[in-house]
Amino acid sequence: MTFPTLLVLAAGIGNRYGGLKQIDPVGPSGESILDYSIYDAIRAGFGKVVFVIRREIEQPFKARFGESFQGRIAVDYVFQELGHLPPGFSVPAGRTKPWGTAQAVLMAAGAIEQPFAVINADDFYGAESYRVMAQHLQAGTPDYAMLGYVLRNTLSDYGAVARGVCRVSSDDCLESVTESIGIEREGMHARNTDGEGHVTRMTGDEVVSMNFWGFTPRVFGQLQEQFREFLEENGSDLKSECYLPNAVNNLILAEETRVKVLHTREAWFGVTYREDHLRVVENIRGLICDGYYPKRLWS
Repeated sequence: MTFPTLLVLAAGIGNRYGGLKQIDPVGPSGESILDYSIYDAIRAGFGKVVFVIRREIEQPFKARFGESFQGRIAVDYVFQELGHLPPGFSVPAGRTKPWGTAQAVLMAAGAIEQPFAVINADDFYGAESYRVMAQHLQAGTPDYAMLGYVLRNTLSDYGAVARGVCRVSSDDCLESVTESIGIEREGMHARNTDGEGHVTRMTGDEVVSMNFWGFTPRVFGQLQEQFREFLEENGSDLKSECYLPNAVNNLILAEETRVKVLHTREAWFGVTYREDHLRVVENIRGLICDGYYPKRLWS
């Protein structure tokens, strides 16, 4: 049996949240969201975890998580670095912003040989989501995969969020992901305000991507080409980023891959705003009371 790898995008530092939110405690014994993600991944059958981090957070990150996972799952680290570019490209003067999630995934090309999933470090996806993804990755299909969440299950009570709104075919294949950056809760529904102030009402039942993807190692070559094309068009821009959903969109449109949408009714939650933290703590407490997790994850 193939034991898939989990690739965790942990290089970002939450600007709106303020601080290194990947390591903030949300569980009763000091566990972070990331602890619960790795716990769920181990239970689902993942055999290795690779963290994409930045060098400036290497020591606090390893000090916080190194012992917890030791002996439970194989661990590796790779670094997202501004200067790690394809031959012929260089960092423009004044650029300090990372190149985006597609480049972050590319950093792991030398560390992953198995089918793998990609998640954000600061998002809680739910145990069932890891089981569904692991089953897909172990099935040996060449198709990529994306966990599709119900929009209303992913919204913050404290402000607008960005979500990848998906168009899904009748046979559950991803047709497109459109990034909407101003989605807010509106009762049981939602609304999106675009950059020009135009408001679009949403039902709340839309399928959205929360950056939980499944790939085979073949994707690294495809993303490398996507990243090169991005740099040719945007390499001199000091703030543009090569986002993973955009890269996957391009692959779908070029008919270079097929992406199956794995549906879940799990309630995603994360910390976009500092006020979200208390809600995450309460949700974790409820899951412990319902028997989904022990009071202490790593005894």
